[in-house]
Amino acid sequence: MRDDIPFYTKTLKMRMDMIYPADDPTVAVFSGHGLRLRIEKDAPEGAGMIRILTDDPDGFADGARVLTAPNGTKVEIDELNPPLVLPKVQHSFVVRRLADQAPWVIGRAGMHYRDLVPDRLGGAMIASHIRIPDGGPVPDMVHFHKVGFQLIFCVHGWVDVLYEDQGGMRRLHAGDCFIQPPEIRHRVCEASDDLQVIEIGVPADHVTEIDHEMALPTPHNRLDRVWDGQKFVHNLAEGAAWQDFRLRGFECRDTTISANTGTVAGVQVVRRSTGEPQWARHDADIHFTFVMKGTMVLEGEGRDPFALETGDAFVIPPGMKTRYADPSDDIELLEVTLPGAFTTKETEQ
Repeated sequence: MRDDIPFYTKTLKMRMDMIYPADDPTVAVFSGHGLRLRIEKDAPEGAGMIRILTDDPDGFADGARVLTAPNGTKVEIDELNPPLVLPKVQHSFVVRRLADQAPWVIGRAGMHYRDLVPDRLGGAMIASHIRIPDGGPVPDMVHFHKVGFQLIFCVHGWVDVLYEDQGGMRRLHAGDCFIQPPEIRHRVCEASDDLQVIEIGVPADHVTEIDHEMALPTPHNRLDRVWDGQKFVHNLAEGAAWQDFRLRGFECRDTTISANTGTVAGVQVVRRSTGEPQWARHDADIHFTFVMKGTMVLEGEGRDPFALETGDAFVIPPGMKTRYADPSDDIELLEVTLPGAFTTKETEQ
């Protein structure tokens, strides 16, 4: 134990809380870095392993990332806040139909999740259809996500959410959406019966952390605060202006998300207008669409046509020719693209 004490207190910068007996110590207790551990001379158990997360791993323990204590304990040193890694998009043509009965699974806070992009484009994004069948208070905690981009779009019902620095309770109705900037603290408070939202996250695998210290709502409002280049957006469907869409035969309403994320992503709601739909191709890295209402036929080069209806979703890779054929008069689409600014060109069949 004579060698263990300086290793834990000096090399690992932990605090010794207890040691006994004084004349010939056999037990010592150390704490630090969110850990509390006990070492015991001649303990019957084998040595364990601990991981220490730090803001400065290169300056901790002389830059060593793996160490072994005199008593045999393995120690790993790693980043407390590692940089977000966005995987390269693996482009694919995806069609996910509700009629195919993709499974619903129980996720965080008892919510039901349906995966809309099973291959997740190689880990670049996740698109989830989330529902809460029985409304009421939601057993959620203040938390945040380590993401590059995250959208919550309400397609049915309503939900109340508290957000850091954004005032009091905010209610999302059908057609409304939130942009949750990276690491903004929030808590889902209450939902209507049969709440349904579409959630888009980039990358697909991202960390959700609980914040046990912050209470919401926060005492101050900072509505123009920027998180990693993005502003919080609460876009309302009611009273929104409609304009020509880039695809003939449709019109759209912009959610201001492209402008408030520095064109990281764009989100538009699309509906039927005048004119005949044409074949076209785009150069967006990620192009995701969810059918919120109505029917259409998705035609793609080299593919059989897909008859789509409410609840279906699709991804079109860049450069692929497609056409939104036979749209019903009540068609309504949610389109999410990364980046928010890209080019679409009409083309021959």
